[in-house]
Amino acid sequence: MESISVFDMLKIGVGPSSSHTLGPWVAAKRWVEKLKKGGKFDTIETVTVNLYGSLSLTGKGHATDIACMLGLMGGDPVTYPIETIEDEIEVIRSQHKLLLDGTRPISFNPKEAIKFHRKFLDFHPNGITFNAFLDNGKKISDTYYSIGGGFVVQKERKRKKKKKELFDQFPFPTEKASELIAYTSQHNLSISQLVLENEKSLRPEAEIHEKLQDIWEVMLESMYIGCHTEGVLPGGLKVQRRAFEMHQKLIGTTQYSNPHEWITAIRNTEVKFRQIFKWVSCFALAVNEVNASLGRVVTAPTNGSAGVIPAVLMYYLVIENHDGNFEDINRFLMVAGEIGSLFKKGATISAALGGCQAEIGVSSAMAAGALTELMGGSPDHVLMAAEIAMEHHLGLTCDPIAGLVQIPCIERNAMGAIKAINACEMALDRDPKQAKIPLDKVIATMWETAKDMTSKYKETSEGGLAIQVNVSDC
Repeated sequence: MESISVFDMLKIGVGPSSSHTLGPWVAAKRWVEKLKKGGKFDTIETVTVNLYGSLSLTGKGHATDIACMLGLMGGDPVTYPIETIEDEIEVIRSQHKLLLDGTRPISFNPKEAIKFHRKFLDFHPNGITFNAFLDNGKKISDTYYSIGGGFVVQKERKRKKKKKELFDQFPFPTEKASELIAYTSQHNLSISQLVLENEKSLRPEAEIHEKLQDIWEVMLESMYIGCHTEGVLPGGLKVQRRAFEMHQKLIGTTQYSNPHEWITAIRNTEVKFRQIFKWVSCFALAVNEVNASLGRVVTAPTNGSAGVIPAVLMYYLVIENHDGNFEDINRFLMVAGEIGSLFKKGATISAALGGCQAEIGVSSAMAAGALTELMGGSPDHVLMAAEIAMEHHLGLTCDPIAGLVQIPCIERNAMGAIKAINACEMALDRDPKQAKIPLDKVIATMWETAKDMTSKYKETSEGGLAIQVNVSDC
């Protein structure tokens, strides 16, 4: 049984993709740390990077090459100053030099050192091999796999074994939704209370709240930035940002000066019924426009689906409950993280393995369940809402045009958020005992659907909209 922390499911990182950007960044950084521990770092003359499968086919659109360079330089995706990325990469490209781990200058020409291979490795579609060439003529190689949501593994899964030992101390380890609901019933706990007890076995409660606060601040900041930034998204499709104009029409002349005042301003705005979903869509679009611009977002559970959870949580705070506070935010994020972990353990959160149902579908289920607890639903209602949300995303393909996390990805976040709210309302109006499909069944169905789905619909840009629509059409 593999137990997963809420902070594994909700990670602070840089866009546009958790599997194609954040994962390779983390892998490169981890590899350099491994070289240092092995005593080989000071003998390295140069390195090369080989990208395989989906990382190759859509890697340039997802800035995978840039992420690898930033990771090799030792940058931390949580804190790296994103405004400097373009200049840093231009220096490497023009000077053919890279500062390995920020300390050791090595020869590095990105055009030659980073190779894109269409070949798929057996273990996972997102494979990446790093090679270090030493001053004695020897070569050291390691292969990593970016398995979605910023998770990175090696084939032997040594880190998984170590992590399993760490999380064996969870008082309520769960593999399936049925186990989760049994714990909540037996111990008279809400799902958020159960998750908190698990997290307390890993770190002090004050640290848990602090980390959740950090996650919410990044979510809020990404919504705020997206709603206040106009122009065209990078990448060649010339996609016009939409959140700015939508927000301007909704907020009107209301005054505020920071994200927290912004929440109060929205609460004080007269929101008509038909505007509610416009606000939700605006929040979701804003986050994913930031994500598409190599901005900082929270994987929830991935970067491509980063807008769903903050949009639904913001909906609760500015529409449903004007007295909503950080305790509500805590509960929402913990429930969302737990539901996401069930999908990761029972299926996948990687679009390269499961299509977009593994990203938008999972994020919608996470948000639906989390909102349901805040709206007074029982644990059974929470799981029903998650099931309803995923049921209506089954089979959703991943077919990004030009390999960019823009079309149809950005709009899908708005749709996923709206479906999450609808799923919550439908679940609250029903008796959970009348549910015909348990969450475990829909998770299993999603995994079977993922395995049956042809590979061209799994983040390769070889099927669907990606081949039906030319870049010039956009």
